[in-house]
This record gives sequence, structure tokens and C-alpha cells, in this order.
Amino acid sequence: MSVARVAALVHYPVKGLSGVPVKQAEFGPAGVIGDRNFMLVDPDGTFLSQRTVPAMAALRAELAGDVLRLSAPGAPDLDVPIQYDGKRRDVSLFNAWFGLGVAQDAAADEWLSDRLERPVGLVRVTPEHERPGWGVHRGGTGFGDAHALLITSLASLDGLNQRIVERGGEAIPMNRFRPNLVVSGWSEPHTEDRVLRMAIGPVEIGYSARAIRCAVPTVDQATGQKRGPEPTRTLASYRREPTYGGGVSFGMKAAVLTSGTVTVGDEILVHDWIPAGTDPAPATR
Repeated sequence: MSVARVAALVHYPVKGLSGVPVKQAEFGPAGVIGDRNFMLVDPDGTFLSQRTVPAMAALRAELAGDVLRLSAPGAPDLDVPIQYDGKRRDVSLFNAWFGLGVAQDAAADEWLSDRLERPVGLVRVTPEHERPGWGVHRGGTGFGDAHALLITSLASLDGLNQRIVERGGEAIPMNRFRPNLVVSGWSEPHTEDRVLRMAIGPVEIGYSARAIRCAVPTVDQATGQKRGPEPTRTLASYRREPTYGGGVSFGMKAAVLTSGTVTVGDEILVHDWIPAGTDPAPATR
């Protein structure tokens, strides 16, 4: 096996909006610092995602110091002063996690509502926010689905795209899967399934569970439009996971065990492997 390296790093300041590629990122207990610290909610506080609002993919949010900069094609940019604390509102994720979010500027709510053509509110995690993940290594997360990190590999995408093309479809880009970290150098697709513990310089990362995919990978991340049925159709032909309720998987969810800085090009060292054909995660739920 050739040397594994960090091929790409991406963070998502607002859950469900466009990803921001970076050359270097700080990894903390809840993942990439600043990742999914913000979230869009409907009037009753329920989170919004590309599952039901695919147009979110075409909206971009970038952190610039104490400002969140919102942009979208054909719309004026909006700089939103970040409210780290203040007015709070009840929020929820998947009807499984219920907590509080710090309401942000009303101008941001208006800008986002205009773009998405529905009433939405922008919230940020509270200063005391603490939300554990689950799996072999639990870790924590902000407003992520359930884990700190999503890790994929170029080999896995190449293997998937080969199958898609053989079925008469078009290859898809990695951004459909919205990873935080992409690995190069692994020759076998889905090597990430077997990584129990790995290190990138001082940063240690532990396997949590396989990433079960929803409808989001069928959304074109540039236009915010659904382009199904791929990759879900092809993944369903060889990546069904009976121990996860029959969903299809691509990538691994992971926890940050030791914090530090990660840079594109850094070498990845795997310290412990999961035995082939096994997966300890489902037993931890």
C-alpha cells in the first residue's frame, strides 16, 4: 500500500450549506474548528438540510473573524456579525436531539428566507453546547448529524464511479458526499471502513461508524438541484449495510481523539485496523 496522505480538507460553517475547501484546519474535540457551528431551522426550531431543501447547497457561508459572510449566485453578499451568546431558541435534530441555539441577526434570517423561499432562522451553538456522538469512539459534534468528522478516500470514489459508468451513468464528484477529510494513497476502495485509529501528525482520529448515506449525495452541490438516482442506485447494489438498518454506506464517521493542526499533503499513519469483514460500531448503539 502506498503512503496515505490528506488529499483535501473541507469545513461547513453552516450545516447544509456549501462546503469551504481549506489547505489547513484545526481539529478539536468536536471536529474541524468552526464546522457546522451554525444551522438553519424552520419556525418551530426543526433543523433544515438538503434532504428536504436541496437549494441550500448553492448557498455559501464563510467565516471571516467574527463575521459570517453569506453569498449566493445572483444575490448581494451579506456580512453577519456572529452572536456567540444572547437570545436563545429551542432547536432539534432528527427528533432525537433537542437543545438550544443562539439566534443570529434578523437580517441573516431575511436573506436566507429570500434565497430559499421559505421562512428560516439562523442559529449558532451555545457557548456551553455539548453533544456526544455514538459509535466505537463517540467524540462530540456541533450541529453535525451525529459525529465530528466524515472521512472518505479517492479510491472509494474511483471504485464507485467505475461502477456508475459501467451502468451507463455519469461519474460524480467527491463533494456530493460532503466529507471533511479526503484520503489519497489507499489502493483499495473503502479502506476507511477498516481504520480503527489513525494519526496525522499530532492529531489522532478514531473510527466511530460507517457513514450511512441519505438523499443528499443525489444533490448537485454547485446548483442545489437533485440529480438522482446516482450515486444511491449504484451504492445500493454493493454497499447495503444490514446491521445499520439496510442503508447504504460510503465513508467513515470519526471522532477526534487528540487535537491539533492538519494540512493538505500530511501523511496519514494507521495505528490500528478493524479485522476485515467485521464492524464493531453497530453493537455500540
